Amino acid sequence: MLLLLVGLLVVAPLLKITFVTLTPEGLEAWQAVLASKLSENLWWRPLINTLALGLGVASGCLLLGGFLAWLVVMTDVPGRRLLGVMSTLSFMIPSFAAALAWGTLFRNSRMGGSVGYFEANGLIIPDWLAWGLVPTLIVLVAHYYSLAYTIIAAALSSVGADLVESAQMAGARRGRIFFGIVLPVVTPALVSAASLTFAGAVSNFAAPALLGLPVRMQTISTRLFGMIEIGSVERGFVLALLLIAVSATFLYFSDRLVSGRKAFVTVTGKGGRTRRFGLGVWRWPLFGLALGLGVLTTVVPVVVLVASSLAPQAGALFSNWSLHFWIGESGGAIAQGQAGIFRNPILIEALLNTLRLGVVVAILTMVMGLALAHTITRTRGTWLATVLSQLAFLPLLIPSIAFAAAYIALFGAPIGPLPSLYGTFTLLTIAAAAHNLPYAVQAGRSVLGQISQDIEESARLTGAGALRRMWVIVFPLAIRGLFAGAILVFVKMVRDLSLVVLLFSATSPVLSMVAYRYASEGFMQFANAITVVILAICLVASLVAQALQSRVQKWKDQ
Repeated sequence: MLLLLVGLLVVAPLLKITFVTLTPEGLEAWQAVLASKLSENLWWRPLINTLALGLGVASGCLLLGGFLAWLVVMTDVPGRRLLGVMSTLSFMIPSFAAALAWGTLFRNSRMGGSVGYFEANGLIIPDWLAWGLVPTLIVLVAHYYSLAYTIIAAALSSVGADLVESAQMAGARRGRIFFGIVLPVVTPALVSAASLTFAGAVSNFAAPALLGLPVRMQTISTRLFGMIEIGSVERGFVLALLLIAVSATFLYFSDRLVSGRKAFVTVTGKGGRTRRFGLGVWRWPLFGLALGLGVLTTVVPVVVLVASSLAPQAGALFSNWSLHFWIGESGGAIAQGQAGIFRNPILIEALLNTLRLGVVVAILTMVMGLALAHTITRTRGTWLATVLSQLAFLPLLIPSIAFAAAYIALFGAPIGPLPSLYGTFTLLTIAAAAHNLPYAVQAGRSVLGQISQDIEESARLTGAGALRRMWVIVFPLAIRGLFAGAILVFVKMVRDLSLVVLLFSATSPVLSMVAYRYASEGFMQFANAITVVILAICLVASLVAQALQSRVQKWKDQ
């Protein structure tokens, strides 16, 4: 039953989109994309831009994340705990929020309309800094470097003091220690960080759409969106498969690079502590540099978004504040007479839809994740556990926008008695639940791996059925990990744009898509206000998660 469910949610959409591209219309789409006069604009230029973004973001994230990880884990820099927290916050801010903040500050007059803060105050912003590849690259590096920091910092923490001290006793200098000991040990973490940040960058839709599309800088994801939006679905499906191929190829070779190298044992009975290098006079300058980086990528974007949502003019972000964009009535002279977001019925509906989507998807993935994780852990070593585990984590390899395209291919037309689900809230929910399944399964496996099978076996011997054992024993013991996974999924759905951009419709608006539409039409204050609401929801969700976890398991303290 579970195998059939996972196959329907994960494998069937991929098979369907593949079959569609093998029809006569699909074969024509392959030729148009890869071998026609249109190929340069449909495929080759977007591919070059996508690879440039992916490689650039991966390199930038390794430099910033690696530097911060080294500084926090392996040096005596002051305020290590503060720097560690600051280094992980930028990933919590959606990439489209950072792109909107960049546009609020650096937008120039090339596209017409209102200019950004700097140009409104007399500073001329060149086109390459306002639009296109460079600002998109900067925004994505600022978004993803926290991911690289987390991975590299964990690896550096395993570099035992005995390795470093032995090298120092042998007379090795710092450079020799770094390149001869530290770097080889953390190479797998560097490759993993590069792989994940590359995959995230090439599949990202929000930043290239907001900062690149106005100057016709296309990536594969934005070109895919454009093809499906204008009705060229077969070409869109071809681009979706090619995007999956690009991401999977890079991840494959990264995995081969790591698996083919010699492993190093660094965690022993003696080297549990980490050797920290003294920075001398550079302690405080490097602390200031790291803190400034954290402030620029976390605090500044949020402050800019809040100020912009209150300022009638982009050139005066911190004066003449007004609540019109929040609660203002329609018909005034501001914003072409549009009402504030909390007086706009569409925005209220989008807010309710977003909350409903997050909650429903979180519950669905929590239930499916628990069932799959329970089967995988209790049948470990069998073919069923292997197949379920591989299929459950397959969505991680598929970019969000390509996954959405696959669901359009499968459910965009009636299937027997089942009507077309395209544009419905149901399709959005199913696709989101399937794409977030890996996070729920991993959360469930982490918790269930700590629960002894003897408890379930004892209940089985007393006559308890599978469902009763799951409800009375497994679920209460696993509730903390499940809530953590559910909150992660909820937050991910509230801020997601790449997945919903193709599945969005006027009958099922969500906040992230409405913010993108406002930004595309030049109403930056409304877009920024909606983005602030999204950030507030994510923050409240995290606080609620902590409160729920402390209440649900009070019995553990008794």
